[in-house]
Amino acid sequence: MRALIQRVTQASVTVDSQTISSIGHGLVVLLGVGHNDGEEQARWMAEKIATLRIFSDTEGKMNLSVLDVKGGAIVVSQFTLFADAQKGRRPSYIDAARPEVAAPLVERVAQFLREQGVPTQTGRFGAEMLVGIHNDGPVTIWLEK
Repeated sequence: MRALIQRVTQASVTVDSQTISSIGHGLVVLLGVGHNDGEEQARWMAEKIATLRIFSDTEGKMNLSVLDVKGGAIVVSQFTLFADAQKGRRPSYIDAARPEVAAPLVERVAQFLREQGVPTQTGRFGAEMLVGIHNDGPVTIWLEK
């Protein structure tokens, strides 16, 4: 499982000209699921995301988590995080899990984040989405489990 996490001042997901998710201060999690991923990886990823200290404290040091700052999260399925572009000009996505495996695991990560106390919304699996991200910092973190 791979996640690209961006600290944001605001973010939204739009599908067919309709906003389906939006947050203010918080995190956007672009999440890719691989063939060997399961419940263990989903739980680890959610716990790590919820407790990752990437928000500034009063002294300007990154000491606070999304839980500490009472931020929200949007989890967006992103199979392209498994792109292999080593050969040729067209990336291969054979390392990404099939939709029937990936979709439930993306939802599990979102659910585990909610259980951790992070208000969490999602994109729409398989849809063409416009993801609006106001990256704060910019702070962008890569996680892999």
